[in-house]
Amino acid sequence: MSLRFNIWSALTIVVAAVVALPVVAVLAHIFMPTEGIWQHLATTVLGRYLSNTLFLVVTVGLGTFIIGTGTAWLVVMCRFPGRRLFEWLLLLPLAVPTYVIAYAYTDFLQYAGPLQSWLRELFEWGRNDYYFPNIRSLGGAAALITLVLYPYVYMLARAAFLEQSVCVLDVGRTLGRGPWRLFTSVALPLARPAIVGGVSLVLMETLNEFGAVQYFGVDTFTTGIYRTWFGMGEQIAAAQLAACLLAFVIVFVLLERWSRGKRRYFHTSSRYQQLPEYRLEGWRGLAACLACLLPVLVGFLIPSGLLGYLAIVKGDALLGTRFLGFATNSLFLASIAALMAVGLALVLSYGVRLHPGPVTRSATRVAAMGYAIPGSVVAVGILIPFAWLDDQINSFLRQHYGFIAGLIFSGSAFILLYAYVVRFLAVSFNTLEASLGKVTPSMDAASRTLGQSPGGTLRHVHTPIMRGSLLAAGILVFVDVMKELPATIILRPFNFDTLAVRAHNLAADERLAEASTASLAIVAVGIIPVILLSLAMRRSRPGSFRVEGKDEHL
Repeated sequence: MSLRFNIWSALTIVVAAVVALPVVAVLAHIFMPTEGIWQHLATTVLGRYLSNTLFLVVTVGLGTFIIGTGTAWLVVMCRFPGRRLFEWLLLLPLAVPTYVIAYAYTDFLQYAGPLQSWLRELFEWGRNDYYFPNIRSLGGAAALITLVLYPYVYMLARAAFLEQSVCVLDVGRTLGRGPWRLFTSVALPLARPAIVGGVSLVLMETLNEFGAVQYFGVDTFTTGIYRTWFGMGEQIAAAQLAACLLAFVIVFVLLERWSRGKRRYFHTSSRYQQLPEYRLEGWRGLAACLACLLPVLVGFLIPSGLLGYLAIVKGDALLGTRFLGFATNSLFLASIAALMAVGLALVLSYGVRLHPGPVTRSATRVAAMGYAIPGSVVAVGILIPFAWLDDQINSFLRQHYGFIAGLIFSGSAFILLYAYVVRFLAVSFNTLEASLGKVTPSMDAASRTLGQSPGGTLRHVHTPIMRGSLLAAGILVFVDVMKELPATIILRPFNFDTLAVRAHNLAADERLAEASTASLAIVAVGIIPVILLSLAMRRSRPGSFRVEGKDEHL
């Protein structure tokens, strides 16, 4: 038993160390002198970076929590018109990159766009005769980011609500709690780890957001890091700005864990009956339908329709020739990276569960910080050691065998997959840690008493219970990789473009009509697995099986 215990602990530390290596390499720059650059940033732009970033974090975090948690509870626990359809429709904005939705709405809502042009023609207004909100602003960026990122919270909250025990809900109803009080006092606390994990992902993605805020001209820490690193050539100062981003995440996580204290929430019953459903009729059903429709309409249907119109009017000239290669590259990278990230996250989360000591916990926290560091900074942190390794290998081959092998690691898809795992491990780790934390430790003890090893307990006990969360983690990583841009541009092999790179290159040249084709392809490729896995998640509740066309529960 001790040997197995030590093997899992060592495996957890090794995996965390490999994943955390680029993060540590970047953070090592913090202690290097900046020759006055940091002081210059602090006296000129740091205040603006701080205020804008705080506004985005608070606004996006609160908005995604309300939309994601509310809609998840509605589709899981309530019956209203269109509920089955909204189960997967609410996930669709996740497949839309923030920079794509920013381009679409800017083209539609700007002064020369079709909406304002139509209003001026209809009412015969001049330039100064009316007021129209400026979409290219801090508030516009917060609204669009919220519409794209709320599915993080919705996905994890829905998985948590699906995994909840009917016995706990029965006790709440026995004590006289109605649907609203049952949600706030019972279901919400039980789902708290998953919801906090989703909000944490939203906050880290908000801190890392670059495309939309740069296009809108909003100064944040991320745009400051890019400007300092690639514009001014000051890597040390940029790494110190990245450390400020990490401070945001660390403070939030510590505050949440402090507020939670030593409280833990477990499912102690093996009775997974069919969840009770509250039938909403009349105006309540209409309100629930509208509450689920509005985020989908504004976050997916409208921008997709705008891009579809642009693609029909004037799409990408390469459609039908090289487009299949772009899509194949994106699908290959996203699928492999999702499998790697979920597998490693399962090892890390289970290793911490078996040995929750300060070493393993600290190692996993550092490994999961890559999500809060901009993709290009992570790419540079990876490129430096692998370029050095390639140089050493080529020097050895040239000296002893008279030839060089070229870019063995730094010019291959391996280094790109490594960067994706570093960037998006936190997505799967937070999801699985929250789900694993709800499994009572007595299940581990019972499994070990019956002769199961730690690996057998994970395979036969925990994995079936966590099936919904495993699917959710895979979806999130897959879609994130499909949309990822900075690290892909820097680390991709020669002549190896993805749909995201193609869309960005065209949009950067203000060729939005042509970029719409690649953007729609990203959406199309992303929503297919989202829909299929969402349908599978409906039956991921333990004790569920299919009998004569109906979902039956033990």
